[in-house]
Amino acid sequence: MTKVIETPRLRLRRMTEADIPALYAIMRDPAVMRFWSTLPHTTEAETAAFVTRTIAAVAAGEADDFAITRGGTVIGKAGLWRGGEIGFLLGRAHWGQGLAAEALAAVIARAFARGVPEITADVDPENAACLRLLARLGFRETGRAQATFLIGDAWADSVYLALRPA
Repeated sequence: MTKVIETPRLRLRRMTEADIPALYAIMRDPAVMRFWSTLPHTTEAETAAFVTRTIAAVAAGEADDFAITRGGTVIGKAGLWRGGEIGFLLGRAHWGQGLAAEALAAVIARAFARGVPEITADVDPENAACLRLLARLGFRETGRAQATFLIGDAWADSVYLALRPA
């Protein structure tokens, strides 16, 4: 199984425990985590648990997830969970440069090359930037639901999207 994906500006590789501090710096940022399925991390131990779960899920074949690096520095994560649900995070300093699109395009190409029949996404309807990005990548809305995630003490809604190979 490929453990590294190279793009013109990025290297996507499997997460390791050494990535915990860099991922914690990203995952404690409220702006980055605004539309994530959990609150911002308040301790490095929360991020360590996330990384441990991710490593285990990849090893069990339940996820195909990667740390996104640029110039050797971890700047985010991207991959598939539950067979085909895409998810990603990018540190705020790297927003607006096309890096998320570059990373996701690579993850999508890998998934379809491996025979994944459909990639799905669950996006908060208030996350306009993510919805625009996924639309540019070819995702189409398949439905909506209210109060699908309890994050802290607030309910979030969902827009469901899907992408099939061309």
